[in-house]
Amino acid sequence: MSTNLWFFMSNNLYQRKSISKFFLFFLIIGATNCASTIHKTGLMWERSRADLSKKEIQVGNFNWVYLEGGDGKEIALTIHGFGGDKDHFTRFARYISDDYHVISPDLPGFGENSRIPGESYSIQTQVKRLHDFALAIGIKKYHILGNSMGGSLVGVYAATYPEEVTSVTFFDNAGIQSPEPSELYKLVKEGKPNPLLVGSVEDFDRLLQFSFVKPPYLPGSLKTYFTERAIKNRDWNESILKEIRAEGYILEPLLWKIQSPALVIWGKEDRIIHHSSTIPMDKKIKAPHKIIIMPEVGHAPMIEVPKESASLWLEWQASLQNK
Repeated sequence: MSTNLWFFMSNNLYQRKSISKFFLFFLIIGATNCASTIHKTGLMWERSRADLSKKEIQVGNFNWVYLEGGDGKEIALTIHGFGGDKDHFTRFARYISDDYHVISPDLPGFGENSRIPGESYSIQTQVKRLHDFALAIGIKKYHILGNSMGGSLVGVYAATYPEEVTSVTFFDNAGIQSPEPSELYKLVKEGKPNPLLVGSVEDFDRLLQFSFVKPPYLPGSLKTYFTERAIKNRDWNESILKEIRAEGYILEPLLWKIQSPALVIWGKEDRIIHHSSTIPMDKKIKAPHKIIIMPEVGHAPMIEVPKESASLWLEWQASLQNK
């Protein structure tokens, strides 16, 4: 499964080379007052750089909050991973929004979307809800991209609604049984604590180390803020994780149904889902596809190396258009 990665938008945001001295000064001063305010200000900054703005729409029982923007006519619909939110792809979007119109929603049960006890949050259920969302905002043809849990979801989506998907992109996706078990799989099988579920400051630190080759820098006040949020959501996330696991490797038997071109990008150092998952994907996807394994990258390439990931995606899209 994926991980509580919503907080990793801070990657490089607070590094001095990436922001102006004035903005850095504002962050330092504000950090002594309210970490939540700084978090929101940082997200606004990143979203503005990606030309994204926040919107919302009620679809059925759920209030969908999503980011939208970009100058291109073609649409890129991006789907976050487990415990994540719409900002998983914000820094990635910065490098494609000149050419594509990006839409990045919070899935039901995550981020600012509704959390309704008693509802199902299985992959199959979320695929239907995502389709209802797409219809509600009036998009009919789009590229769809997803990370981890979101990668499993976009694969099932592409197999279920092939006529609406122009291309599908997987970032370290779930839903496949890897020939070589991941470190996470081994830990859980041994009965050890799941690194994806945060119950303490130590758990949060472990999650950072587990998810990235080069964990992002977090100022102390923000680290406290994000840790407290993760702890608060622990039981909720665990219930969804159990439901998803009960579905098994839901994507694998559906790979042959995918009709659109597919791109698979994987961090070679992914400790959550082993990169050997690309082997059955390569064999079972019948549509034109490409596999890329990125060295020295962890579970979420579009967060850890957004510029490089976006470049790979844009180059692949260009190659499709030239055929």
